Amino acid sequence: MKNIRFQSVFDIIGPVMIGPSSSHTAGAVRIGKIVSSIFGEKPTEVEFQLFNSFAKTYRGHGTDVALVAGILGMDTDDERIPQSLEIAHEQGVKVYWKVNKESNTPHPNTTRIIIRNEHKSLSATGVSIGGGNIQVTELNGFAVNLNMNTPTLIIVHQDIPGMIAKVTDILSDSDINIAQMNVTRESAGEKAIMIIEVDSRQCEEAVQKISQIPHLHNVNFFG
Repeated sequence: MKNIRFQSVFDIIGPVMIGPSSSHTAGAVRIGKIVSSIFGEKPTEVEFQLFNSFAKTYRGHGTDVALVAGILGMDTDDERIPQSLEIAHEQGVKVYWKVNKESNTPHPNTTRIIIRNEHKSLSATGVSIGGGNIQVTELNGFAVNLNMNTPTLIIVHQDIPGMIAKVTDILSDSDINIAQMNVTRESAGEKAIMIIEVDSRQCEEAVQKISQIPHLHNVNFFG
């Protein structure tokens, strides 16, 4: 059965934030969770590259446990966040840290995440811009601009001809307008990712139809 997830923005942000800082904890959880969603599979190892402010205060402000919690699929109000490193170890997920205190990234709260398992790997750069809000600026070396503050579909599928047309036809038939779309792939014929920002929050029926497309691995909707 294909994996389908429906989440509101408030499901990601959470009614209560665990940690001392919305930028360093809530934002970090959201970055990890979005990257985990895009990856679409259980990882065996994750490397977190931390820059500037994230690099200098990541332990004191709980950014380390927050990022790992997000990778494990936790929300920002999950009481297990302080134990996320131990939980990752119990689940067989290896965690590595690369700290870059002097790097000149455009934003101080920046992390680049490289997530892997035996089948594939994914790199993504995320920025915590304050108040729990985030931006994803890079996927597998491709520059993107995702703020996740608008309804967004994340679709992982096999890279075969016609997949984009099938998805966009369903959205068109459902009167759902596409605001922005990013497409990337591992390599020709392998897994690919569609990230589609739309104008409608009423996407449940369309998502159900998209999930029935052959060669589609999973679809997540963040509304």
